[in-house]
Amino acid sequence: MVKNREFAAASERGREFQAAGPRAIGARYDRNHERIVIQLEPNLELSFPATEAQGLERAKPSQLDRIEISPSGFGLHFPKLDADLWVPALLEGILGSRKWMAARLGHAGGKSRSRAKREASKVNGKLGGRPKKGAAVERPARRSSRSV
Repeated sequence: MVKNREFAAASERGREFQAAGPRAIGARYDRNHERIVIQLEPNLELSFPATEAQGLERAKPSQLDRIEISPSGFGLHFPKLDADLWVPALLEGILGSRKWMAARLGHAGGKSRSRAKREASKVNGKLGGRPKKGAAVERPARRSSRSV
Protein backbone atom coordinates (compact mmCIF):
# COMPACT_ATOMS: atom_id res chain seq x y z
CA MET A 1 0.00 0.00 0.00
CA VAL A 2 1.32 3.48 -0.87
CA LYS A 3 1.83 5.80 2.04
CA ASN A 4 0.62 9.41 1.94
CA ARG A 5 4.13 10.86 1.90
CA GLU A 6 5.17 8.54 -0.99
CA PHE A 7 2.10 9.59 -2.95
CA ALA A 8 2.81 13.27 -2.26
CA ALA A 9 6.45 12.86 -3.34
CA ALA A 10 5.42 11.08 -6.56
CA SER A 11 2.86 13.79 -7.30
CA GLU A 12 5.51 16.48 -6.83
CA ARG A 13 7.91 14.66 -9.18
CA GLY A 14 5.09 14.49 -11.75
CA ARG A 15 4.46 18.23 -11.51
CA GLU A 16 8.18 18.94 -11.90
CA PHE A 17 8.36 16.62 -14.93
CA GLN A 18 5.40 18.35 -16.56
CA ALA A 19 6.92 21.78 -16.01
CA ALA A 20 10.34 20.71 -17.33
CA GLY A 21 9.61 19.88 -20.96
CA PRO A 22 7.37 20.62 -23.90
CA ARG A 23 4.08 18.77 -24.07
CA ALA A 24 2.03 17.84 -27.12
CA ILE A 25 -0.99 20.03 -27.71
CA GLY A 26 -1.77 18.74 -31.21
CA ALA A 27 -0.82 15.88 -33.51
CA ARG A 28 -1.67 14.91 -37.07
CA TYR A 29 -0.50 12.83 -40.00
CA ASP A 30 0.64 14.87 -43.00
CA ARG A 31 -0.26 12.68 -46.00
CA ASN A 32 1.57 14.93 -48.49
CA HIS A 33 4.90 14.52 -46.74
CA GLU A 34 4.16 11.13 -45.09
CA ARG A 35 5.15 12.48 -41.67
CA ILE A 36 3.75 12.60 -38.17
CA VAL A 37 3.55 16.25 -37.07
CA ILE A 38 3.32 17.12 -33.38
CA GLN A 39 2.59 20.63 -32.10
CA LEU A 40 4.35 21.22 -28.79
CA GLU A 41 3.88 24.00 -26.31
CA PRO A 42 4.98 26.70 -26.10
CA ASN A 43 5.53 27.17 -29.85
CA LEU A 44 7.40 24.20 -31.31
CA GLU A 45 6.70 21.62 -33.97
CA LEU A 46 8.26 18.18 -34.35
CA SER A 47 7.85 15.95 -37.39
CA PHE A 48 9.29 12.63 -38.46
CA PRO A 49 8.54 9.94 -41.07
CA ALA A 50 6.02 7.43 -39.74
CA THR A 51 8.16 4.63 -41.17
CA GLU A 52 10.90 5.49 -38.66
CA ALA A 53 8.84 4.93 -35.50
CA GLN A 54 8.29 1.58 -33.81
CA GLY A 55 4.73 0.42 -34.29
CA LEU A 56 4.14 2.78 -37.20
CA GLU A 57 6.74 1.48 -39.66
CA ARG A 58 4.25 -0.55 -41.74
CA ALA A 59 1.15 1.58 -41.14
CA LYS A 60 -1.10 2.69 -43.95
CA PRO A 61 -2.06 6.38 -44.13
CA SER A 62 -5.63 5.47 -43.17
CA GLN A 63 -4.28 3.97 -39.91
CA LEU A 64 -2.47 7.19 -39.02
CA ASP A 65 -5.28 9.69 -39.50
CA ARG A 66 -6.35 9.54 -35.84
CA ILE A 67 -3.88 10.37 -33.07
CA GLU A 68 -4.89 10.76 -29.43
CA ILE A 69 -2.87 12.83 -26.98
CA SER A 70 -2.70 11.73 -23.35
CA PRO A 71 -3.98 14.21 -20.72
CA SER A 72 -0.38 14.89 -19.64
CA GLY A 73 0.63 15.75 -23.22
CA PHE A 74 3.52 13.26 -23.04
CA GLY A 75 1.91 10.31 -24.79
CA LEU A 76 0.56 9.78 -28.30
CA HIS A 77 -1.77 6.90 -29.05
CA PHE A 78 -2.65 5.55 -32.49
CA PRO A 79 -5.91 3.66 -31.83
CA LYS A 80 -6.12 1.95 -35.23
CA LEU A 81 -2.71 0.38 -34.60
CA ASP A 82 -2.82 0.14 -30.80
CA ALA A 83 0.59 1.85 -30.83
CA ASP A 84 1.95 4.43 -28.42
CA LEU A 85 4.81 6.93 -28.56
CA TRP A 86 6.38 8.83 -25.66
CA VAL A 87 6.91 12.53 -26.51
CA PRO A 88 9.99 13.08 -24.27
CA ALA A 89 11.73 10.17 -26.02
CA LEU A 90 10.79 11.57 -29.44
CA LEU A 91 12.44 14.85 -28.49
CA GLU A 92 15.64 12.89 -27.83
CA GLY A 93 15.43 11.21 -31.24
CA ILE A 94 14.33 7.87 -29.78
CA LEU A 95 11.68 6.39 -32.03
CA GLY A 96 11.41 2.94 -30.41
CA SER A 97 12.72 0.54 -27.80
CA ARG A 98 16.48 -0.01 -27.47
CA LYS A 99 16.20 -3.44 -29.07
CA TRP A 100 14.14 -2.10 -31.98
CA MET A 101 16.50 0.86 -32.52
CA ALA A 102 19.54 -1.47 -32.41
CA ALA A 103 17.95 -3.74 -35.02
CA ARG A 104 17.27 -0.73 -37.26
CA LEU A 105 20.88 0.43 -36.91
CA GLY A 106 22.17 -3.08 -37.61
CA HIS A 107 20.02 -3.31 -40.71
CA ALA A 108 21.30 0.05 -41.93
CA GLY A 109 24.89 -0.97 -41.14
CA GLY A 110 24.45 -4.16 -43.15
CA LYS A 111 23.68 -2.04 -46.20
CA SER A 112 26.84 -0.01 -45.72
CA ARG A 113 29.11 0.35 -48.76
CA SER A 114 32.23 1.59 -47.00
CA ARG A 115 35.72 0.98 -48.33
CA ALA A 116 36.62 -1.08 -45.25
CA LYS A 117 33.59 -3.32 -45.78
CA ARG A 118 34.47 -3.88 -49.45
CA GLU A 119 38.05 -4.79 -48.54
CA ALA A 120 36.91 -7.19 -45.82
CA SER A 121 34.53 -8.81 -48.30
CA LYS A 122 37.39 -9.35 -50.77
CA VAL A 123 39.55 -11.00 -48.10
CA ASN A 124 36.62 -13.20 -47.03
CA GLY A 125 36.05 -14.18 -50.66
CA LYS A 126 39.67 -15.31 -51.03
CA LEU A 127 39.15 -17.55 -48.00
CA GLY A 128 36.21 -19.30 -49.64
CA GLY A 129 33.45 -16.86 -48.73
CA ARG A 130 30.70 -17.20 -46.22
CA PRO A 131 29.71 -20.77 -45.32
CA LYS A 132 26.38 -21.92 -46.72
CA LYS A 133 23.50 -21.80 -44.25
CA GLY A 134 22.82 -25.19 -42.74
CA ALA A 135 26.10 -26.61 -44.03
CA ALA A 136 27.51 -29.20 -41.68
CA VAL A 137 30.86 -28.33 -40.23
CA GLU A 138 33.28 -31.25 -40.45
CA ARG A 139 35.17 -31.88 -37.27
CA PRO A 140 37.95 -34.41 -36.75
CA ALA A 141 36.86 -37.53 -34.89
CA ARG A 142 37.70 -37.42 -31.20
CA ARG A 143 39.69 -40.19 -29.69
CA SER A 144 38.15 -41.77 -26.67
CA SER A 145 40.29 -41.79 -23.56
CA ARG A 146 38.68 -45.06 -22.45
CA SER A 147 40.69 -48.21 -22.99
CA VAL A 148 38.99 -51.26 -24.41
